[in-house]
Amino acid sequence: MADHYEVLGVERDASPDEIKKAYRRLARQLHPDVNPGEDAAERFKLVTHAYDVLSDPEQRQRYDLGGDGGFGGGAGFGGFGDIFETFFGGGGGGPRAGRPRSRRERGQDALVRVDLTLGDVVFGVHRDLEVDTAVLCETCQGSCCQPGTQPVTCDICHGSGQVQRTVRSLLGNVVTSQPCTTCQGYGTTIPYPCSGCQGQGRVRARRTVSIDIPAGVETGLRLQLPGSGEVGPAGGPNGDLYLEVTVEPHDVFSRDGDDLLATLEVSMVDAILGTSVTIESLDGPVDLDVRAGVQAGDVLTIRERGITPLRGSGRGDLKIGVQVVTPGHLDPKSRALIQELAKRTKPAPPHLAEFHPGLFAKLRDKFKR
Repeated sequence: MADHYEVLGVERDASPDEIKKAYRRLARQLHPDVNPGEDAAERFKLVTHAYDVLSDPEQRQRYDLGGDGGFGGGAGFGGFGDIFETFFGGGGGGPRAGRPRSRRERGQDALVRVDLTLGDVVFGVHRDLEVDTAVLCETCQGSCCQPGTQPVTCDICHGSGQVQRTVRSLLGNVVTSQPCTTCQGYGTTIPYPCSGCQGQGRVRARRTVSIDIPAGVETGLRLQLPGSGEVGPAGGPNGDLYLEVTVEPHDVFSRDGDDLLATLEVSMVDAILGTSVTIESLDGPVDLDVRAGVQAGDVLTIRERGITPLRGSGRGDLKIGVQVVTPGHLDPKSRALIQELAKRTKPAPPHLAEFHPGLFAKLRDKFKR
């Protein structure tokens, strides 16, 4: 069998680029569509096989070490791989026979994380987000070519994106079809790639995406913006943009579904006599009446001051748990007044009652009613 280096006309220490250039030069001369002679066809097979071996680093190393570089691939029955590829499509990963690949592909999806306040969640919010993604190349508008030029038909596969070769096997000579290594299966080459995107049809850039984030979102939720992701190669359709929401903790309010929870501290006197107070909710001040005799752990509800549901109408409630603050130190006059009050009201003496794990557990149970 002829030496592969001699077939391609290169030295044994030739670089991959030198091997590729030699193959392309010979392939143009010997391709059956250009040179129909029988001798040319046989030489074309030898040239193609020599290139297949020497262009693969592992096969070239085995060949240089004296391994079998013939059609069997050094494995005795290696030709069966090409046979299966011919009859069963090589696993479906490449282009269909006679049909070149498209340079245009769908772009990848992009993920952006956005931080929101609890106030943003109540009503929803508009955001202008800066995202760093692939965008359409303004120089070539996705053509991948320098302006004024265009792709040319591959002179090896003649636009089919594939080349055929004959493989010798136990079943005889079998013609296989593989993606053209010259044009990478596209059927065309780009002699003058766009200088703005290096022939990709897209570049990376920062851009602004405007989005109305609806009310009712919560941490971990992902919002999908179809067609707002990265532009595809060669100006292919955009992927999608996903926003992953994180809601920052609030110093006063917490969330329970569509309701807001808070704690109101009242003095013992206000708990006994009752009082009115103006509190600052997330959407402005609101008046709250604390009835006389309110107990620690009671829940005061302000309707329609909670969160707007993500899907639905109306709003949740603002639920405020009462915590009665007992003074730790009393002056003699105040202590005398409390003692006089105790004589007049005759409160029940301390006694055992149903166990409660704590004020917050009590509040939690009432909140969930």
